[in-house]
Amino acid sequence: MVIVPPVVPPLPVDKPYARKLTTGAPFDWLRTGWRDLSTKPGPSLLYGLFVFLLSVLIVGGLIGFGWDYALFPAIAGFLVFAPTLAIGLYSKSWALERGDPVTLRDMLLPRALAGGQVLFTGALLCGVMLLWLRAAVIIYAIFFGVRPFPGLDYIAAMLFTTPIGLAMLLVGTLVGGLFAAFSFAVSAFSIPMMLDQRVDALTAMGTSWALVWNNLRVMLVWAAIVLALFLLSVATGFPALVNVFPWLGHATLLLYRTVRSRGKPFCPATAAPTL
Repeated sequence: MVIVPPVVPPLPVDKPYARKLTTGAPFDWLRTGWRDLSTKPGPSLLYGLFVFLLSVLIVGGLIGFGWDYALFPAIAGFLVFAPTLAIGLYSKSWALERGDPVTLRDMLLPRALAGGQVLFTGALLCGVMLLWLRAAVIIYAIFFGVRPFPGLDYIAAMLFTTPIGLAMLLVGTLVGGLFAAFSFAVSAFSIPMMLDQRVDALTAMGTSWALVWNNLRVMLVWAAIVLALFLLSVATGFPALVNVFPWLGHATLLLYRTVRSRGKPFCPATAAPTL
C-alpha cells in the first residue's frame, strides 16, 4: 500500500527587494523634494537653469542643422538620460541631510563613493538614447519610406490625420516606451546608490532593476508623475524645467533613501558608510 506523505505548505519566499510602500508614497517624495528645493534654492534653480539652457541649445541645434526629424525622439530621449544629469541634485539632498554647506560647485562636481562607475552608467544611458534615436528613424522609414521629413509644420497633420501616421505613432510609442522602461528601471536607484555606496555600475543597475520590479505598483505611479511633469515642461517650451527638474531630482533622492531604509541592505558585500 502506497502512503502519500502529507502535503507540506511551501516555504516562504524571501524578497529582499520588496518594500511595504503605499501608492501615496510618491506624493510624499514630491513634498519632501520641494522642501529640499526650497532650502537654499539658489543652487538648485541655477542647476535647473543649466538643464533648461542645454535643452534649448540641443533643440535649436537640431532645427538649425536641419535635423528636425530627430527633434521628437530627442525630446523623448531626454527622459532616458535625465537621471545622470540629476546627480548634482542628489548630492545637494545628501548635504542637507548631513547639515553640510550647499554650493553650486559641489553640485556640478559631486563626489561619488563609486567613483568612475557613475560615468559608466551615464555612458550606457547615453548609448541607449542614441539607439532610440536610430530606432525612431528606422520606424519612420518603415511606415513612410525613405523620403525627406516633411517639416515641423506638417508633422502633426501627418501623424494624427492619416492611418499610416496613427499606426507609426502607436508603434513608435510602444518601442519608445520599452526604451524608457528599461532606462527607468536601471537608473531609478543606481545613480543615488553609487553616490552612497562603493558599488560597481552593473551591480547598482541590477539592484535598481530588482527594486523597481519588486515595488512595481508604486514605481509605476512615480513614473507617471515624472512623465506628466516632463510633458508639462515640454508644453511650456521648456522654461518649467528650471523648477521641475530640480524638484524631481531632490524627490528621487528621497525615493532612494526611503527604499534604502526599509528591509535588508541592497548590496551587503559592498555597502559603505552613508555619506
